[in-house]
Amino acid sequence: MRADGHDVTNSSVQRALRRRGLLLPQGFRADRKSWAVLRRRVFHDPPTERNRVWQTDFSEFETANGGIWRISAVIDYVTKYCLAITVTPTSRGRDAVNCIRQAVAEATHLLNLADLRQDRGVMDVYNDHDEIIGRTPAPIAIVSDNGPCYRGKDFQTLFTGQDPLLRHIRTRVKTPQTNGVIERFFETLKYEHLFRGYICDGDALDMEAHHFRIIYNTIRPHQAIQDRTPKQAYLNPINQENLPIS
Repeated sequence: MRADGHDVTNSSVQRALRRRGLLLPQGFRADRKSWAVLRRRVFHDPPTERNRVWQTDFSEFETANGGIWRISAVIDYVTKYCLAITVTPTSRGRDAVNCIRQAVAEATHLLNLADLRQDRGVMDVYNDHDEIIGRTPAPIAIVSDNGPCYRGKDFQTLFTGQDPLLRHIRTRVKTPQTNGVIERFFETLKYEHLFRGYICDGDALDMEAHHFRIIYNTIRPHQAIQDRTPKQAYLNPINQENLPIS
C-alpha cells in the first residue's frame, strides 16, 4: 500500500487483515510443531491404548454379476477392532465421512460414553523454541492414504471446530505399509470370507461384509492382541491385563 502512495500504519493493516480472517491464529507455529510431534509419534512411536490411532481405507470388490463396489472400513490400530464397515458404489469424500461417523458412533456406544472425547489421550504443546509449554487433549489420529477422497473438502469437515475429536494424518506417498492394519483387514475379509462364497450383487456384499465384521470382532482370535478377539481387547485395555494377583 505504501508503494502505491497510501499512508498507512502496520496496526491498521493488521486490523484490516484480522477483520477478514486473513491472519494466522496466535500460537500457529506452536500448534504446527505440536501436530508434527503427533505425526512422528503415530508413525515412529505407535500407541498402546485404544482410540489413539484409527486407520481407514477403501478396497474394491467385484461381484458375480459384474458390479464393482467399494468397501470402506475403520480399524482401531491397537486393538484391531473394526469400528465400522460400509459398502458403496463410489469412494468419494462423503462415503469416507459416513464410514468415519459410523465408527465414532460405534465407539461412543460401545464404551457407553456421552462424548468420545472422554476416552482420548493428551499431547505436548511446544513453543517456537521447541520447549514444552503445556499439554492439551489430543484428537484421535485418522490415518489414511493420499487418495482424492481423503484430500477433498468433504473429508476435511470431520476435523473442524474449536475442539476437534479427530485429526487427519495421511501416509507418505508410496508407503502402504504405514496403513498396514487396515490393509491386512481387507486381505483377511476377502480371503477368509468373501472369496469363499457366491456374492451376486451389492446388497449381498453389504450383508456379508457386516457378517464378517461380527465374526472378526467377536469370534476370531488375533495373535497381535494375545490371542483375544478385538472386542475383548477394545473393552479391556491390553496394558492392564495379565497383572499378577496380589
